[in-house]
Amino acid sequence: MRFATDTGGTFTDLVVEDDDGNVRMFKSSTTPDDPIRGVLDVLQVAADDYGIDRGEMLSRGELFIHGTTRAINAIVTGTAAKTALLTTWGNPEVLVLREGGRIEPFNFTVPYPKPYVPRALTFEVPERVLFDGTVDQKLGEEAVMEIIGSLRAEGVEAVAVSLLWSVINPEHEQRIGALLAEHLPGVPVTLSHEVNPILREYRRTSAAAIDASLKPLMTTYMQTLEARLREAGFPGRVLVLTSQGGVLDAADVARQPIHSINSGPSMAPVAGRYFAQNDAGSVDAIIADTGGTTYDVSLIRDGSIPWAKDTWIGQPFRGHMTGFPSIDVKSVGAGGGSIAAVDDLGLLSVGPRSAGSVPGPVCYGNGGFEPTVTDAALVLGYLDPTNFLGGAITLDLEASRKAIEMRIAQPLGLSVHEAAAAILDVVTENMVQAIDDITVAQGFDPAKAVLVGGGGAAGFNSVLIARRLGCRQLIMPQVGAALSAGGGMISELTNNFSTVAATRTDRFDFDVARNALAELRRRAEAFLSEAGDQALDSKITFSFTGRYPSQVWDIDVPLPSEAITGAADVAAIEQAFHDTHETLFAVADNGSPVEIVGWRADVAISIRSGEIGQMQNIDSAGQADKRACYFRETGLADVRLVSFSDMGEADRIAGPAIVESPFTTVVVFPGSEARKAASGSVVIEILGEDA
Repeated sequence: MRFATDTGGTFTDLVVEDDDGNVRMFKSSTTPDDPIRGVLDVLQVAADDYGIDRGEMLSRGELFIHGTTRAINAIVTGTAAKTALLTTWGNPEVLVLREGGRIEPFNFTVPYPKPYVPRALTFEVPERVLFDGTVDQKLGEEAVMEIIGSLRAEGVEAVAVSLLWSVINPEHEQRIGALLAEHLPGVPVTLSHEVNPILREYRRTSAAAIDASLKPLMTTYMQTLEARLREAGFPGRVLVLTSQGGVLDAADVARQPIHSINSGPSMAPVAGRYFAQNDAGSVDAIIADTGGTTYDVSLIRDGSIPWAKDTWIGQPFRGHMTGFPSIDVKSVGAGGGSIAAVDDLGLLSVGPRSAGSVPGPVCYGNGGFEPTVTDAALVLGYLDPTNFLGGAITLDLEASRKAIEMRIAQPLGLSVHEAAAAILDVVTENMVQAIDDITVAQGFDPAKAVLVGGGGAAGFNSVLIARRLGCRQLIMPQVGAALSAGGGMISELTNNFSTVAATRTDRFDFDVARNALAELRRRAEAFLSEAGDQALDSKITFSFTGRYPSQVWDIDVPLPSEAITGAADVAAIEQAFHDTHETLFAVADNGSPVEIVGWRADVAISIRSGEIGQMQNIDSAGQADKRACYFRETGLADVRLVSFSDMGEADRIAGPAIVESPFTTVVVFPGSEARKAASGSVVIEILGEDA
């Protein structure tokens, strides 16, 4: 058996695949005080559903794939380890000065962002390596020992080391690492040339600082996760989802925890691309994952997973840069738990504040008193109060109704149903704006794509979103309520390796290129050799980082061929750069040479078949075939109820209707029609002029 979990802000999702390829999905509440307990809780829910002891179920396990927000939460809440930074003498302001840039160039009321490591914990090391790797000033080891004494006195919990030109000659960083290991045992250290070997000084230093700050927390978390799974009876391999859309062994993530920052959300585009291609034959898709707290969106163009080279934690230029490319997922504070409120001016807002899992929406009965999107859906009749999460939670309809009436309907002078519909309208608009940012703002027409809805709350308003965008098709996968966990089931074991080795195409240094690629291949093959018996297939792809002479920024370009032996190969590299530059910026300087500053090898190892099996536990426990629901077009009226499992591929369900499973509710609004795909997904066609 194989297990994939994703710990969200409200629910912990679990997808289980048995040895026959059958899939079941489960949810339970996230436990913020101890996320691993939430994982064990949802495993218990699964065991109860299978009718076996949890230990017996886990003992059959081969893979356990885990997505976690532990790292990003630690950074956002400021609970990462107390970290010091060691840098070259005369260069202590690297995290303060950053790379420049402002979101609002003329808004001088915004305070200058604080560095990730306080200036007081930044120490200057006497040493200097030049751009060509020669040592201009030897490392002052006595000064390093004095710094170590200061680190001990300050009670530092982690150390980052980032020296100038260490990516060309890492000798001084390595020696400092050895001194720290000897004289400050037990304190984790990150060396910048190991974690992120790139030229960009701020990005390399920021990556080292973030990685170091996460090591104490994530090492403990990964060790505890493995230990508690072993104690519960799991004998297999524990893998963790990474920001790069793949998985790594838990021990590897503990060594470089920066890769786990966007652990969970990165999998939704992987799963979304799979369903867009399988259910609609589309290579263009908008992937929207609606959680309890956030709405995560990404755009698949021509079948390619979107990547962001500038990955920020928080707002660009105001937050902190990871220095790593990652799958590009945009998030806004809009989800099932988003709180609705009317301000002093009489304006309705929804989010970004969220009720989370504690106390949760009003209808949960856990002390929440502010109405949320989930409360609105319940009042509108879209949710069955007796069959939420398969009956695991009974929702309090009357409490939701009273909360919306007192806090929304009365201040706005609306009926309760009109107020609930207004909540849904506002959160829909927030979500549409988030999608516009990754489509219209980037010159892409969203009407050309299919919309793939994921997350337990996606079904409330995905038809409305598709209609606003002009999308003709909406796909709601069977595993959509746990889309990221479903993506984990088809993810690959991935890693990448980089090196800095500069040359130009008009005076190409073949030895530099060959040596760089040979070293990358050696490191990639070493990673392949550790993949274990579960590896089914593997591939290594190479790329280079280049720019036109005098350009400030560079781009990553796939390498046409690993073998670079003559002028024709160099010309192919040049042309590949021109083509990529034109694709990205609609312009290319075809007569110009190309400066190459770095090389990269990406390794992908298939450990599964790459398919998501049919869901087995999707029956709705509800017995009714109709329920009173409110739509603006019809008012309050009885509408047809259909379960996921009862739908056949020949059926056409015209809206208004509700398609239910224990894990999600899909609202088929008037003017749309639902059918079932061979994969088990519900595909909704948007009819009429709105499409």
